[in-house]
Amino acid sequence: MTSTRVQELGASVQAIEHHYDVGNDFYRLWLDPTMTYTCASWDQTDENDSLEAAQLRKIDLHIHQAKVKGAKRVLDVGCGWGGALKRLVEAHQVECGVGLTLSQSQVDWISQLNEPKIEVLLESWADHSPKEPYDGIISIEAFEAFAKSGLSTQEKIHVYRTFFSKCHQWLKPGGWLSLQTITFGNSLPILDEFISTEIFPESDLPRLAEIAEAVERLFEVVILQNNRADYVQTLKKWRSQLREKRESAIALVGEEQVISFERYLKLSAYMFEVGTCDVYRIAFRRIDVPR
Repeated sequence: MTSTRVQELGASVQAIEHHYDVGNDFYRLWLDPTMTYTCASWDQTDENDSLEAAQLRKIDLHIHQAKVKGAKRVLDVGCGWGGALKRLVEAHQVECGVGLTLSQSQVDWISQLNEPKIEVLLESWADHSPKEPYDGIISIEAFEAFAKSGLSTQEKIHVYRTFFSKCHQWLKPGGWLSLQTITFGNSLPILDEFISTEIFPESDLPRLAEIAEAVERLFEVVILQNNRADYVQTLKKWRSQLREKRESAIALVGEEQVISFERYLKLSAYMFEVGTCDVYRIAFRRIDVPR
C-alpha cells in the first residue's frame, strides 16, 4: 500500500484543521502553559497537583518509556503544540527533537518558540522519510487519526501495521516507541456521532486487539497500562478552565463553538468514567530481527 493510499485512509488535513486550527489563543485559555492537549498523569496522593505538573509528568513518562534521555534524535509523531519536544531538548538533553503535525497553527506556534534543537514538519507520518535513524519515538494521541471511521477491521490493522513498520524502519536497533492512544473500551466499536462529526471528523478509535495484531514481529509490548481515570480528571479540569474563561473564549470563537467544546469535554469525561473508552500508555521495544 502506497503512502498516499495509507494517508487517504486516515483523517485529512481539512479534518485536522477543523479541530486544531480553531485558534491558538482559544486553546491557550484553557490548556496548561505547556499547551498539552492529551491525557495528563495525575498524582492521586497530592490534592494540590496542578494540570501543568500532571502534563509534564505524562511527558516525562513517555520520554522514560522511549529511553531517550540524552539521545541524539527523537521523533514525536503528532507533536501538537510542541510540549513534548520542548521538554525533550530542555530537560532531557536531547540534541534534536523532530515533530510531525498536519496543523499549520501548531507549526506556527512551535516555530515561534525559536528553539534551534526543535524541527517541526507539516507532514504526515505516511510521507515521512528521515535523513537518519531515530534513537526513540513517542506518539501521544495521534494514533486515533490514522484510520477513518467506516474502515473494516482488516483495513484498520493494515494502516496500523504500516505505521509500526515505518517506526521500525526509522528506529536504530534496540530503539523504543512510547505510544499513548484512546481505544474503545467496554462498548461496541462505534464513536459517538456528535464527537465523530462535530469534534473529530474522519477519526476513529482502535481496539486494543487491533494494535496487538498490528505490531506482531515488529515490536515487543513491554509496558501496557490503562489510565482512563487520569482522563476523567484531565477533561474535568479542561472544562472547568474553559468555563472560567468562557466570556473570553466566546469573544475569540463565538458562543456556538464554546458550547460545542463544553459538550464534548463533558461527554468525553463521562465516556472514560464508565469505561466506554480507555486510554493506554504502551512501551514497545523494537524487535531487531523480525520473523
